[in-house]
Amino acid sequence: MDLNSIIRIASPPPRHWLTHTRLNQSRTVIQCVYRFESSKANALGGLNFSPGGRYDWQSSCAILASKVVSQQQDKEMNGGADGISAVNGHHTHDLVPVKTAKTVPSAFPKPLSIADLLPAPMHGSQLRVAYQGVPGAYSEAAAGKAYPNCEAIPCDQFEAAFQAVELWIADRAVLPVENSLGGSIHRNYDLLLRHRLHIVGEVQLPVHHCLLALPGVRKEYLTRVISHPQALSQCEHTITKLGLKVAREAVDDTAGAAEYIATNNLQDTAAIASVRAAELYGLQILANGIQDDSSNVTRFVMLAREPIIPRTDRPFKTSIVFAHEKGTSVLFKVLSAFAFRNINLTKIESRPHRNSPIRVEEDGNEGMAKHFEYMFYVDFEASMAELRAQNALAEVQEFTSFLRVLGSYPMDMTPWIPSREENI
Repeated sequence: MDLNSIIRIASPPPRHWLTHTRLNQSRTVIQCVYRFESSKANALGGLNFSPGGRYDWQSSCAILASKVVSQQQDKEMNGGADGISAVNGHHTHDLVPVKTAKTVPSAFPKPLSIADLLPAPMHGSQLRVAYQGVPGAYSEAAAGKAYPNCEAIPCDQFEAAFQAVELWIADRAVLPVENSLGGSIHRNYDLLLRHRLHIVGEVQLPVHHCLLALPGVRKEYLTRVISHPQALSQCEHTITKLGLKVAREAVDDTAGAAEYIATNNLQDTAAIASVRAAELYGLQILANGIQDDSSNVTRFVMLAREPIIPRTDRPFKTSIVFAHEKGTSVLFKVLSAFAFRNINLTKIESRPHRNSPIRVEEDGNEGMAKHFEYMFYVDFEASMAELRAQNALAEVQEFTSFLRVLGSYPMDMTPWIPSREENI
């Protein structure tokens, strides 16, 4: 029995669904219309983490998937020393690598058909990649960088992109997790824990903002600027320097702001969006490169239904999430497990324990003490094919009540060039 069969047998039927809303003759957006059924979820963010549960099993797979691959490498390097053999009482499962599909270019997403609900395409077929937003969004550009010439599928919200992959409507999802100026996108961290997808890669995209308006509109005629909240904050000082006395209005995404102006023929409104958004929606660029800081980069993660086998022939990064029933008291011990093995941490993020946000303790002197409960997300520079990473997580598990590997994946090593400020 292969892994795909095991996952299908072990997975409960999805408790959510998507609708495909036809916006025009050339584009369809996936919309999320039903949420995860939280009434049957437990205290750990709506997931089943009971002993022997599916997510526990997936964590074990991700931690130990590379055991067969790493054994031969370890024998050559240190005389055959083995890594850990089990986590939470589960033995190693051998995983198959995810195949990379050849793709063909597509200008705009085509309407979804019944064929889109079939299993993922075989080698040589077009790869379908879900992203949040509309064509022209930075997330679409990130999807194209991660999977060149893929069929990019727009979704109206982040959760719809997760569900599109889970329901086999899409093969991958590319979603933002942090920005160099705005910080973490907390919603996606919460969804990473709630859903069953695995991180299989990352891509870093420089953000180049432009001020867009209808053709013929001059800057002095503007009374309003609309865009995503982060885009508005990232261009605040430049908008002031341009002498614009405009109201700022937040919308769902940058490209959506450009589309809204073009659709409604708004003569007094400008959008902050990308050059591609200007081209797609027929807008003129009033100012180019208006971000306050040229070092503006957004990091995206690539998500799939199955993890990949970690390797050691290139730099890898591993993402985990953990919690402890006694709060933050073990955080130092957990971090020491990485420090003692010279494993660099690139990210640590804390999020409230959604279904159990406060822990109450008896205090003999002053009554009841209340403490906030957290989940901790950590990224570190090591592959799960390395013994030091396997041993570090084996030690982390001793100090935590819950541990899940979100993915072990290649780092994005693409050279980065800051955007230039070229005001028109």
